Amino acid sequence: MLDNPQRITPCALNTAIRAARGEIIVRVDAHVLYPPTYIRQLVDALLETGVESVGGVIRTVPAAETAMAHAVAIGMSHPFGVGDSRFRIGSSVRRDVDHVPFFCCRRELFDRLGLFDEELVRNQDGEFSWRIRQSGGRIMLIPEISSTYFARDTLGKLARMMFQYGYFKPLTITKIGRAVTARQFAPSALLLSLVLSAFASPWLGAARIAFAAIALAYMAAVLTAAGRALRDHPLRVALALVVTFPAMHFSYGYGFLRRWVELALGARPQQRDRALVPLTR
Repeated sequence: MLDNPQRITPCALNTAIRAARGEIIVRVDAHVLYPPTYIRQLVDALLETGVESVGGVIRTVPAAETAMAHAVAIGMSHPFGVGDSRFRIGSSVRRDVDHVPFFCCRRELFDRLGLFDEELVRNQDGEFSWRIRQSGGRIMLIPEISSTYFARDTLGKLARMMFQYGYFKPLTITKIGRAVTARQFAPSALLLSLVLSAFASPWLGAARIAFAAIALAYMAAVLTAAGRALRDHPLRVALALVVTFPAMHFSYGYGFLRRWVELALGARPQQRDRALVPLTR
């Protein structure tokens, strides 16, 4: 049993890595069930492929038997909800990716690249994945290996989690000097375009047209994605999806934009960053 007085994820991970005596490190997180063969499969894949890091896909399931819990689980594994995040939406073949969540790598990788960045309460593994790829290393998704992730069971918990994801992303971007994927900007671009066009609407006819066009196009996409869920889910779940997708996108976008504003005003990571995390537990 190792003590983690800072009580945040990157500090816990670094404490464990420093104490590790084995040649291979495997990360496992909460809210997830791992099959008995999970570690063995990951180690076999790491040795077989020769890449720097391997990980499996996540099978997202609801954490409760409510329509909203089912909708959240669908949203967290749907391309419209999470973009092209392959470990969430799945893959039929092994492929190089920019990130895997519960990875397996050699201990020496941390000796070469350094430990997790302890300023990143969220997304510390994403930043480490970037370092792997910058050093010329490869990260491979192994679709035959899977874990079961229990999504948040209420809209409020989902919104707080997505806010955190968005809030800590700009800090990662400033550290590495670039965005890793275009999907990181999509929710904030949507939110900002709606806010700016709505603000300018009283004075500019073009702004009113832009706001209506963006809002209608987004709602059409939401309704289309939710409507397709009717093939496999009851109507109440599809209706819950109509609010789930906007909650995901706007919460992430708001967190993303808020952090950029704070950074532009000279704000640096504070203890309040750490206080954000327990809200999603």
